[in-house]
Amino acid sequence: MLPSRPRSRRRRPGPLIGPLALATGAALIAAPATGWFGDGGRAHAAESAAAATLVVAKDGSGQYTTVQAAVNAVPANNSSAVTISVKPGTYRETVKIPSNKPHIRLVGSTGNKGDVTIVYNNASGTPKPGGGTYGTSGSATVAVEADDFQARHLQFVNDFNEANTSITDKQAVALRTAADKIVLDDIGAVGDQDTLLLDSASKATTGRVYVNNSVIQGNVDFVFGRASAVVNKSTIRLVKRYDGSSGGYVAAPSTAAGKKGFLFIDSTIGGDVGNRSFYLGRPWHAGGDASLDPQAVVRNTSLSAAVKTTPWTDMSGFSWKDDRFAEYKNTGAGSGSASGDRPQLTDAQAADYEIADWLAGWQPS
Repeated sequence: MLPSRPRSRRRRPGPLIGPLALATGAALIAAPATGWFGDGGRAHAAESAAAATLVVAKDGSGQYTTVQAAVNAVPANNSSAVTISVKPGTYRETVKIPSNKPHIRLVGSTGNKGDVTIVYNNASGTPKPGGGTYGTSGSATVAVEADDFQARHLQFVNDFNEANTSITDKQAVALRTAADKIVLDDIGAVGDQDTLLLDSASKATTGRVYVNNSVIQGNVDFVFGRASAVVNKSTIRLVKRYDGSSGGYVAAPSTAAGKKGFLFIDSTIGGDVGNRSFYLGRPWHAGGDASLDPQAVVRNTSLSAAVKTTPWTDMSGFSWKDDRFAEYKNTGAGSGSASGDRPQLTDAQAADYEIADWLAGWQPS
């Protein structure tokens, strides 16, 4: 069901960004350097002047050779911003930013996200040392559990090979966030199944996430979780499965009742996959929790012919029609008019489905 609270208000535009280019290959994303939220870098420069900076470089020219070592050096319960500047290279490691280390800014030093890659290959079914498996959330290459985290100009990759027949649970997360006030600006999140997990610390808490000018790649439920997340001016790149087949789902929200889910706005959804092979999303009632009310809205976005004409579908016995799924003024070969299988917001309803509504008083810039 869609709430209707008509009000007149000019839609707030997202930040201005430059063009973005995506190179071929799962872990090769490149884009020109852009200012921090379009301000020419002034806000970031002012912040950096007052913040500690830790430098990571594989060749030993920085203070640390791994990203995790730099995170470990940040004081617990730090009260001011700490910038971790990462020099070009591929860093094959897992990284965890614990909840007691807020205010971290993880930044690729060149301003080109293709120059810095943090990558690992754990999957949900990968055996853990000492027994058991990682599980979906534990498979993340990078896990962020601290509030006020920002990342820009680098890419997060999970390059688990789905053709591995010894592992049946193939969910493999590139980046997991489970905190509030998360900014992901000019980043890449690259994987196949369950690429980007946008969560909150608990079902009762709100985890606001702002994704801007970024590339998210995958094929099955590859933007998922219970966060209140905006994906703005970004490229949602659809890729084929490991066996060459097309088919999948972009979003799998697990939103708690009364909270906001996923808002995709002013973005592009497409890729080198078959026509009418991808759903925009389906409702994930995590753990079979019937009290959840998953939400995904796709608006003012270009949809390629890869998107099905009935873009939402059921999941694990839960009907998408019982939850909150809608579109508004999308364009492209994959867009369509309103029907019982394709809900569209009215202009009055769309006034309450803007970036500012999702961020609820928080201004990332």
